[in-house]
Amino acid sequence: MSDAYNDLDDDGAASPGPAWLGPKASEHEHVTRSGGGRGLAMRAVVPNAITAAALCSGLTSILFAIGEQWDKAVFAMVVAGILDAMDGRVARLLKAQSRFGAELDSLSDSASFGIAPALVLYLWSLVEAPRLGWLAALAYAICCALRLARFNARIDVEDQPHKLAGFLTGVPAPMGAGFAFMPIYLWLATGEQVFRDPLLVGPWLFIVALLMVSNLATPSWNSLSPSRDLKLAFIAIAGLLVGGLLMETWWTLVLIGGIYLALIAWTITRYARIKRTRAEAIRTQPPA
Repeated sequence: MSDAYNDLDDDGAASPGPAWLGPKASEHEHVTRSGGGRGLAMRAVVPNAITAAALCSGLTSILFAIGEQWDKAVFAMVVAGILDAMDGRVARLLKAQSRFGAELDSLSDSASFGIAPALVLYLWSLVEAPRLGWLAALAYAICCALRLARFNARIDVEDQPHKLAGFLTGVPAPMGAGFAFMPIYLWLATGEQVFRDPLLVGPWLFIVALLMVSNLATPSWNSLSPSRDLKLAFIAIAGLLVGGLLMETWWTLVLIGGIYLALIAWTITRYARIKRTRAEAIRTQPPA
């Protein structure tokens, strides 16, 4: 039996090395593979089914956009984001992470949060300025794919400054889709046609595309872990946000986007402090 099979334990997990080299289901997971090429274990079916459901939900938003059912298109994208957040956690809970799941998740993210939002926004607004609009939609879809490709290519690189500090690099694809839909949230909340102007939506989509492929430090779940004293407050805020989504959906989505932008600014400042601390530690380190 080859080394690729011998490095598997009883749960089908592989130790770091070429045996499992490939994209991860999320940016914090330890990649494993199922069965050494012998197919998916039964416990891996559930998280992969959730990933497939997220893909179907994201692509269904295009169908609603074709029918000009814009609120349903946004709702389908929100459901896709929730399912995308669930699949990796279910996989870890079941110890069912696999290379197959990681590949499926990466392809699903590209379609659900790259291609689908670009088409929805084009049909909603950018079609009124076909040249600028289509370029903006292409830029967004391409940058989403590039972000995922960059992450997959660096999956086995240990020396990643942002990752070592507990942060991500660039805006993740699901949050990028959420930012891209910000003009739709505002339009649905206010009814003001200015938010549907392609001269506003197009440049905004370019900005979101650049944020996804940027080298900015952005918050991760690990960096947002509340301290013991703040955990009850964090639970209360999460409950209030769910209540807001049920009562004032569009304004709550705008609020979540604003909070995330503030967190990006906080992360950039915090990472700059960490860089200064590291540089100071290197300068004061005695020579070997």
